[in-house]
Amino acid sequence: MAHYRVHKVNLKKKIEPDELEIYLNGLEGKIISIVPNITPRMHPMGATARYDYLLIVVELP
Repeated sequence: MAHYRVHKVNLKKKIEPDELEIYLNGLEGKIISIVPNITPRMHPMGATARYDYLLIVVELP
């Protein structure tokens, strides 16, 4: 029976690839999924989206 752990990584203004790579390589187990939480933002000139955090699902050994 597999056991899983979910990690939440808070993001600032953007995803920093180098920092994310270091974090992911430091996790124990097999990464199953990375799920971004995307929040829409409305502005007078249109809409944008922002990443608030990532959920990382890891299968433990």
